Amino acid sequence: MVRTIAQQAAATEPPIVGCWVSAGWSSSVSVEEGRGWPDRPSHDTAVEGLVGLLVALQVDRDRGPSVCGYLVDTWCLGVKDALGPRTMSRSELRRFVDTFFVPFGASVQAPIELARHLVWGAVDYARRLGFEPAPDFAPASGHLGPLTGPSAIGFGRNGKPYYVQGPHDDAEAIMATLSASAGLDQFHYLAEIPIRDEPPARPSP
Repeated sequence: MVRTIAQQAAATEPPIVGCWVSAGWSSSVSVEEGRGWPDRPSHDTAVEGLVGLLVALQVDRDRGPSVCGYLVDTWCLGVKDALGPRTMSRSELRRFVDTFFVPFGASVQAPIELARHLVWGAVDYARRLGFEPAPDFAPASGHLGPLTGPSAIGFGRNGKPYYVQGPHDDAEAIMATLSASAGLDQFHYLAEIPIRDEPPARPSP
């Protein structure tokens, strides 16, 4: 019965044109043994803890692929940014994939299952810490399809939340939320603004 329901659901979903994830994604998370999801090394340590994903679906057979993208903070905040759906031609899609992954150095073709476990798992992890996904995630979330069961991916750095301040973050508010949800001694951070009434911030090991 479960197999039949899954087959029926798959039959109603738009065909997947492509799914890509940034190279080195697995270095920022822990993965359940036996998954065998593809990856390749990335030498760009500046994006550690951040993963980029693109999903392209053939929503309308008379138009080009519909594309959504996601920027995922796997250590703390979950989905920090999202784009789409955006319709483009196949040639535009090829160029867009190259452009989208420039900050990460390279991309890897991946199964949609990996995208679901990464994105929905990160959303769940961040929500337990008190953070909702970026507002643009709602219209883009439909391209992923549902995640059935718990994520096979572990988030955080070395088992704890690790917040790295971004250029547009309200770091003081984020660290206050972490202090309330995780506890002062249960997360690490790299930020310019210290926790209120605490010593100045220092890079955590």
